[in-house]
Amino acid sequence: MSLPASVSSWLLVVLCAVSGAYCLGRVRRPGGAAAREAGPEALMGFGMAVMAVPGGFGEGWRAPVLGAVFCGAALHAGWLLRGGIRHAHHLVGSLSMVYMAFTPGSGHGAGRHGAGLPLVTGALLLYYAGYVVLGGSRLVTAGAAGAPGTPYPLTGDGHDGHDGGPAEVIRACRLAMGTGMLAMLLAM
Repeated sequence: MSLPASVSSWLLVVLCAVSGAYCLGRVRRPGGAAAREAGPEALMGFGMAVMAVPGGFGEGWRAPVLGAVFCGAALHAGWLLRGGIRHAHHLVGSLSMVYMAFTPGSGHGAGRHGAGLPLVTGALLLYYAGYVVLGGSRLVTAGAAGAPGTPYPLTGDGHDGHDGGPAEVIRACRLAMGTGMLAMLLAM
């Protein structure tokens, strides 16, 4: 693996791990729905960090463990869909992680050429590209307007961050994980 590829892989690991740690910190705070949603986000951040580690780390156990964990997370997100469509992103994210865990050659930076189903990979790339562009533009707009209390732009759940952290930091964390997912899909 080349030095630039290795550096970018490790930067992705750090970005995902820091996002996961921030979300885990939000889980521990008292609060309503934002604290409850932070659990799946923390799981996603840490799972993405493990998946992005370069150099074949955990080749024997990584796919089955991540696959099982994120199958469970997908079932949980599917169950939460009863309460509204805002949990659909967690379902898509969990299923994306299962797909990448079991796709040969999807280990980021593993030096293998990606396989996978082009239609599924393309659909996920479109989804995450849209997620990142929409989320980024709304984050910039909300930050420029200085509008505290603006609903979370990607789910419309009305959380202003007061029960889970500063709204812009939460949005940036979600955007960072969306960008990480996009990067991992592009690396397949």
